[in-house]
Amino acid sequence: MTKTKPRDVQAIYIAAETFALRSRSWNRLRFEIEYALEKGTTANSFLIQGALSALIDPPGGTFTEIYLNELRKRINILDISYVILGHVNQNRIETLKELLEINSRITFICTNAGAIALRQSLGSDRELKIQVVRGEETLDLGKDHILKFIPTSTPRYPDELCTYDSKTNILYTDKFFGAHICGDQVFDEGWSQLLGDRRYYFDSTMANQVRQVEAALDKISDFPAAFYAPGHGPMLRYGLHELVNLYRQWCENQKQQSISVALLFASAYGNTTTIANALARGITKAGVAVELINCENAEPEEIKNAIEKSSGFLIGSPTLAGHLPTQVQTALGIVLSTATKSYQAGVFGSYGWSGEAVDIISGKLKDAGYTLAFEPIRIKFTPTEATLQICEETGTDFAQMLKIAKKVRTTLNPGSTVEQAVGRIVGSLCVLTVKRGEVSTAMLASWVSQATFNPPGLTIAVAKDRAIESYLYEGDRFVINILEQGKQLRKHFMKKFAPGEDRFINIQVEPTEGGLILNDGLAFLECRVSQRMECGDHWIVYAIVENGKLLQSNGLTAIHHRKTASNY
Repeated sequence: MTKTKPRDVQAIYIAAETFALRSRSWNRLRFEIEYALEKGTTANSFLIQGALSALIDPPGGTFTEIYLNELRKRINILDISYVILGHVNQNRIETLKELLEINSRITFICTNAGAIALRQSLGSDRELKIQVVRGEETLDLGKDHILKFIPTSTPRYPDELCTYDSKTNILYTDKFFGAHICGDQVFDEGWSQLLGDRRYYFDSTMANQVRQVEAALDKISDFPAAFYAPGHGPMLRYGLHELVNLYRQWCENQKQQSISVALLFASAYGNTTTIANALARGITKAGVAVELINCENAEPEEIKNAIEKSSGFLIGSPTLAGHLPTQVQTALGIVLSTATKSYQAGVFGSYGWSGEAVDIISGKLKDAGYTLAFEPIRIKFTPTEATLQICEETGTDFAQMLKIAKKVRTTLNPGSTVEQAVGRIVGSLCVLTVKRGEVSTAMLASWVSQATFNPPGLTIAVAKDRAIESYLYEGDRFVINILEQGKQLRKHFMKKFAPGEDRFINIQVEPTEGGLILNDGLAFLECRVSQRMECGDHWIVYAIVENGKLLQSNGLTAIHHRKTASNY
């Protein structure tokens, strides 16, 4: 296992009377689908020292001690007047408690949803000073630091709040425009090199709520920002306008999808939310739009409209004292009265002890005549890396069912002569394998070509809806196994695998860094991803070959022949 640096806090002066304190996790985090690139992350906090001092977004509990130690080097904690919260989650509560133990006079600034979460998490036994932001409020810290607050609620973060400092022209964007990547770089010099990470972050956290994202973009566009300071990753200065435009473009791409899924959920401790986002990530990868609906904050009309526009729906719920939360009961009633019986449906949830909620929803849907597209997903406590991968693959399979159903209804003509001509391009049959911790996966690939002599490199076309796509970003390692003509490995990897199913059962393999070598293959190449490029419904991955070996000197390469360009 590769050793990583210990967690630390990087403090840097970024503008007049303003510090950034970046709590850095260097290890390969993967506790939610948005962290799946496993590049660590930074939890960015900010200190503004006017006549009064304000702290923006303290980090989670794993950083509490070292963060407070670094903070004390810049300010006496008793001199902090305000703590501004872009959002409230359980991870952050430990640090907030420690701040209150030191300075009970702190006033929290947050939205109403954030205030409710604060009171629930910090307990009713203490008197909290909370200033609730509803829109248009300002806060004068002195020395010309006049803060303006912009509520930007989303289904995933209903308490989301952005903050603008009119003196420094910094817009603190919290969850917007982030990236989960850890390093020494504070700003986005060479911003184009970070676009892969920015895009993955958007696809994982924003693509399932584009209506709210576009509303937020409209709100913050009124503020002339020198740079954006997000909650994760480098701050945006050099590529700010380009990334804002890309956010709008990516939102528009989602809106143009012809098929959509309504994904309804509620969450008690965040675990059901994590499952919902993994499912949503799998669905959007397959080219199907998702409307994420947090039942705790959604109006009945919003749920009804989402169902009416969709081609299928998923419902997720925690179990509270053996029952469904009231908000999920209400949403389920709307679904039963709105969705036609031909809709594809799915159920998921997390639980601590008994998990009746999933069974209750499943039973009511079946009794009403709906067919469940997959076995209900039940996850006890916190999802693991393996269960997140299963959820993502389940989401992709669900989306593909919807696409196949629509294709059957709308496609009347066979492939054109152009498709037939393109289909005559042949390629060697290979199996691409990846191993990351407890997850091992593979895909059959025929669009593989040598690309360079020096260094030896190749390109692979990977469909966006393939499960393995998430493991093929810059720096990732994998193995290309070239198959031998006449062997049975091809048939094994051509079959459809269920989410989480072992792709290597009864197959002799040898693990290597990043992937698995198939002992019965013709040859193998150990590769490292150097670049990737988005091309229509595929990613083109360019990789450097770092090692390889011919296993069968007299064998012939297996070739894949197709009839049309749309025939896989």
